[in-house]
This record gives sequence, C-alpha cells and structure tokens, in this order.
Amino acid sequence: MATSFLPYEPNQLYLLPPSPSDWLPEGHWAWFVSDVVDGLDVSGFYARYEGDGRRNQPYSPTMMVKVLLDAYASGVFSSRQIAKKLHEDVAFRVLGAGNFPAHRTICDFRQLPLKELQALFVQVVGVARELGRVKLGVVGVDGTKIKANASQHKAMSYGRMKEEQARLKARQCEADAARGRHEDDGRKPTQGDGRGARFKREFGVPEDKAQENFTDPESRIMKTQEGYQQCYNAQAAVDGESQLIVAAGLTNNASDNAQLLPMVKAAEHNVDNPPAVVLADAGYRCEQSFVALEQSGIDALVALGREGKAAVKLDAQCAPASVHMAQKLNTEAGKARYRRRKVIPEPVFGWIKHGRGFKRFSLRGLQQVTAEWNLVCLAVNLKRMPVLARQA
Repeated sequence: MATSFLPYEPNQLYLLPPSPSDWLPEGHWAWFVSDVVDGLDVSGFYARYEGDGRRNQPYSPTMMVKVLLDAYASGVFSSRQIAKKLHEDVAFRVLGAGNFPAHRTICDFRQLPLKELQALFVQVVGVARELGRVKLGVVGVDGTKIKANASQHKAMSYGRMKEEQARLKARQCEADAARGRHEDDGRKPTQGDGRGARFKREFGVPEDKAQENFTDPESRIMKTQEGYQQCYNAQAAVDGESQLIVAAGLTNNASDNAQLLPMVKAAEHNVDNPPAVVLADAGYRCEQSFVALEQSGIDALVALGREGKAAVKLDAQCAPASVHMAQKLNTEAGKARYRRRKVIPEPVFGWIKHGRGFKRFSLRGLQQVTAEWNLVCLAVNLKRMPVLARQA
C-alpha cells in the first residue's frame, strides 16, 4: 500500500491573506518584546520628529525600537542583517508589521537616541523591580573589554602626526588623573601608603607605543585575552539574585579604578534603593571610593590585590578605608561573600559575548557606543525576564 503524505503545494495561493500574527505561537518571545515596549514611555524617540516639516513619513519609532530589541536579543547586530531579517524572519516581520526600513535607516535610528535608550533601560529595570525580580541585595560590578569598530592600520601624514602628538598628551593626562595621579606626584603612588613601585613615566607623558586610531579616535588600545585590541571598557552592575543588569556604563579608559562609585550610584538611582552589598575585583580598588561607600553605609567587598599574589601592605593613617576592607576580606565570612563575585557579573558577560555573540561594537564614537551598550544590556535584560517568570 502506498504511503500517504500530508499535502505539500508550494505554489498554492491563499484565497485570503492570513494575519502574520497567526504565524507565531502564543508565548513567543516577539510577543513579550511587543507587550513590554507598548507599556513603556517611548515619547522621547518621537521628540526629534516634531515640527521639522518632513516631506517623507518616517517609520514609527515604536516599531523601530521593537525590531532593534528583538535583533540584539537574538544576536543580530548588523543593520544590513536586521533589514534582511525583516524580509525573511517571521518574528521580525510580525514586529515590523509590514514595514521594511532599509539598513541605512536602521543604522541612522540607533545612532541618535543615547538619552532615550538610557531612559528605556531604566524603565525596564523599574519594571523588573516592581515585579519583584530585582531586590538589590548583593550587586556585582565588573567590566569587560569589547572591540571597537575601528581599523588598527591607518596611514598618517606629518601634519596629522603633530596634531595627534598633542591629543595623545591630553589623553594621557586624562588617563593618569583617572588612576589617581597628579602633575606633582613625582612619579610616586598617591594611593594607599605610597610605598609601591614608582611610575615609569612622568604625569601626562605617553608611552612610546601609545597610538591614536583614525577610524574611531575615541577608542583605545586595551589588553584582551586575544592580545592588544582597539576597544572600549564596558561596565555593568548586576543584581546577585536575578542576574539582571541594574546599571550600565562605558568608558574608553582601560582602568576600572574610577568606575566603582559611579556604577554603584547608577544602580541606586535606577532601582531607587542602595545595594546592601557590593562585590568587585582588585581593578576597582580606590581609597576615595571606599571612603564614600563607608559614608553611604554600603557594605563593599573589593579585592586589594590579585589572587595568588602577596598581600598589599597598608598604612592605617594614609588608607584607613583600605585597612577596613582588608580586615573584612580576611574573615571567613568575608571570603565566602566575596567568592560569589565570580558567579554574578561574569556569567552575564558570557551571555553577551558568547551566547548572543556580541564581541564588537557596530557604532563608532564614545557617545554612540555608549548608546549601543545600553541597547545590548536592555536586550539581555528583556531576554532574561521571561526565564525569571518561569522560575517564579
């Protein structure tokens, strides 16, 4: 007896056009994105279009935000690939609702709204807080180097060399100041007890190997696991219980030293509540930050040196807050609490870089890259929230 197969008629025409919403099952990720964005205040994205007398009708910013969030949560970051997905992917077509913006339109849209994306990120964190997903008990702060959209090989004219020499010096002054140095430090450490090794160069003097990139001048050469790359330093404060990102930041300084306090303040602002405990590695060691956290009543556990290295000698008169930190870290309770740091922010960076495949920024310039990092963190949080709902 011949086998009977289900009907397969690729050339069969529909008598009536079906609704695209029928193509996605109930509970699909795209519906969640659509519902969340519909419940947020996106009026800031519309403000730029008011009263400019455009002849052509622009695409709906609400639709563009939905498509971008779905794209970044799905690991699609290229504007060309996003435009292609709007034609080929059912979820993208449902969110686009019959709109097919070109890749240049998508690229232009995501370059502009830094403040709007930051506000959207804060709103989503607020939604998570209202749902009880974020309690801000233990917060882990960490940074990761992400490649810039920049070429490492560029020609340079003599006139450009002279311009870049001045820029390199100004940039080095800024970087040295962020590390706690000042012009009259005599190449001696100004933090702790001042007994560490002397700096190899004077304040504001660039190293011989210092470079300036012309593709993205605001990016910097940073050390990564793949060697020295043109990068930005992306920061995140992660809630220890939900592993949602409660604060996002970005800098073009390879050092994390000056980022601890701003990240803690940003987390407190976004959740409207100070964290009970802050965990961070030795890169965030800073006496001034420790003092500020003590005064704020925030319990912080920050390593004072790299694991396996000899303990740092501290002077109680020069660095009293660092001495207090060392005392906490030397207790069994302190050691146990600090060990949690590795399982809070690091898995989140793993999801971003390896799970989603985000290892290189698409945009250029500090402001635009900051906006893109907010978009990445926002998309990761949205992807995480349905998982938390199922676990509840």
